[in-house]
Amino acid sequence: MHSAAPASAAKLVIDPTTGLLLAAPQVLSPHRDARPSGVLPDLIVVHGISLPPGEFGGPWIDRLFCGELPAAAHPSFAAIAPLRVSAHALIRRDGAIIQYVPFGERAWHAGQSSYAGRSACNDFSVGIELEGTDERPYEDAQYTALAALITALCAAYPSLSRERIAGHSDIAPGRKSDPGAAFDWPRLRALLGAQGGGGTQREDD
Repeated sequence: MHSAAPASAAKLVIDPTTGLLLAAPQVLSPHRDARPSGVLPDLIVVHGISLPPGEFGGPWIDRLFCGELPAAAHPSFAAIAPLRVSAHALIRRDGAIIQYVPFGERAWHAGQSSYAGRSACNDFSVGIELEGTDERPYEDAQYTALAALITALCAAYPSLSRERIAGHSDIAPGRKSDPGAAFDWPRLRALLGAQGGGGTQREDD
């Protein structure tokens, strides 16, 4: 479903007018809508996902976010195929970035959630999925791409900052565990600092 070459993590550019990541493949999801009037994105949420669980590659994440996941294709799909979910972007194991929702719009990634006492995180956040599991280390290319994407987001949307980044587990504790113990937050902070930003500040710091 996405044949374009991956965007280079070294120089990512987002068009704030369209909300699209230039030079990245887009597989636009129907699971999106407008943010509430006057609400700007001011939080970045990092997720982890693999379909089937523990397996990488294949078309299944695209299919899930587009509402086209075949329930019979794997035993684990029956429960999630009816879900209407999406994320703004996915970073594959090789660092390739795929976009599903324009960053200015609301993706349906957070579910029941709260950050710093504010509920309904979908309204004011950008959701980035990393292809992976809670237990398996993420790849070098994924950290590089994630830091580059966060840097591009902050450049395109002044309401976002490197100081407001959380994991899905931080905004939905007890309900969600991703990106999991395998995600190296200090490494992300170091990469963002090297790209000119300071570290990230999570709600539980």
